[in-house]
Amino acid sequence: MEPKLKIVMISSEVVPFAKTGGLADVVGALPQVLQRMGHEVIVVMPRYGSIDGPRYGLRRHFDAMGVWMGNTQEWCSVDVADSDGVPVYFIESNKYFERAGLYHDENYNDYADNPQRFGFLTRAGLQLCQDLGFAPDIVHVHDWQTALAAAYLKIWHWNDPLLGGAASVLTIHNIAYQGKYGASNFDYLGLQWSNFTPDKFEDYGAVNFLKGGIAYADVVNTVSPTYANETRTPALGYGLAPYLNDRGEDYVGILNGVDYTQWNPAVDKLIPARYTVDDLTGKRICKAELQRRFQLDVNPNIPVIGVVSRLVAQKGLDLLAATIERIVSDMAVQFVILGSGDKALEGFYAGLPARYPGRIGSFIGYSNQLAHWIEAGADFFIMPSIYEPCGLNQIYSLKYGTLPIVRATGGLDDTVQQYVERTGDGVGFKFWDATPDAIYYTVGWAVSTYYDRPQHIAKMMRTAMQQDYSWERSAAQYVELYAQALRNKARV
Repeated sequence: MEPKLKIVMISSEVVPFAKTGGLADVVGALPQVLQRMGHEVIVVMPRYGSIDGPRYGLRRHFDAMGVWMGNTQEWCSVDVADSDGVPVYFIESNKYFERAGLYHDENYNDYADNPQRFGFLTRAGLQLCQDLGFAPDIVHVHDWQTALAAAYLKIWHWNDPLLGGAASVLTIHNIAYQGKYGASNFDYLGLQWSNFTPDKFEDYGAVNFLKGGIAYADVVNTVSPTYANETRTPALGYGLAPYLNDRGEDYVGILNGVDYTQWNPAVDKLIPARYTVDDLTGKRICKAELQRRFQLDVNPNIPVIGVVSRLVAQKGLDLLAATIERIVSDMAVQFVILGSGDKALEGFYAGLPARYPGRIGSFIGYSNQLAHWIEAGADFFIMPSIYEPCGLNQIYSLKYGTLPIVRATGGLDDTVQQYVERTGDGVGFKFWDATPDAIYYTVGWAVSTYYDRPQHIAKMMRTAMQQDYSWERSAAQYVELYAQALRNKARV
């Protein structure tokens, strides 16, 4: 019988309290599954000004907690709320977190004090463990924002009676974001200048939070096996590939799970009609309602391709923009697009419904309900990402019987099995080249299959809906990773 662990997760965002991306989904779901497995988990995050305390039942836990940052003692208060049985502690600091955005202002400019903000969050998370008397076996941190915890444990807490035995696990959700800031921040972070070296924190004269975390963490992982391999290469390692390669077997990929209580057409309360793999009547209703909602021609026999995405180059939405008009001119197909991001791409996609009425619908912004409608009502779901550490929407699509059309990168490659035209096996359509032509011809392949081999579409839908990417499987892999981290810690 495996030992039960005490785990603290420190993260800059957590569902349902604050979210900008998949990081929040992971830290919102994984602790609850670990807790159900018998482990004891607490979560620490900022008390952002956008968090509605009464809505989530936040209550004051500590009125004042002192946190040493370099030679400065900062003060904060601590709130707590219950998230399906997991205590979530909120570090409240008007100085650092009482502002509109999580990481940047309304013009998408990073806050200049981000290194202080998240260095403070990380130190506060460790201080909270001490003030609670919570002696973690594992300190699990996420991305650059909390990567410094791995260093703090070894630099300051190596002989601490409460934290000295804790092993650190660093999960990289997107290696392109590393937390690179001026070296003038290093004194405040309190990491000792002897650590400001090229193998640890120094990066061309700047301090690199993620690089230091990689150096100090007992184990490092990322969110899919293929992305782990990709980030070991110069092309997608963003300068950190040599340091990840140096970690050897202590750098692994664990695919994110998904929350099937929220993303499952059999129980989804947000869609027009529910359905299962054994009765797809509801999916046909969802398609018709989706077509009406986006002012498309209501026709059950025309395939609908869905997009739910940030409208940015990383997601390949500029490549789709370069070929989508050719697609709808040459093929009997419809598109529904939901997203926001780059202003030029927003303007382009916002203008398409007027130029192609009844064939393209778009909503610039985000709507959780519309995201569910698109997953349920579309026939295909396209993700032409340049890189995609894990991706969740393609996994949601599988459960809804909405066949993914994806570029074979990262988690997209791991979760979408290619269609085999001879047998009808597979669950989607993959391409490799990051070009408009590759998108055009792969969409053409999917659309021709829809019209010419409907029996294969039906077979793929059934196979897709039976895939299981629940968190239980991923959580078991994390428990194995925690054991590896503890072994590594014991060898030091």
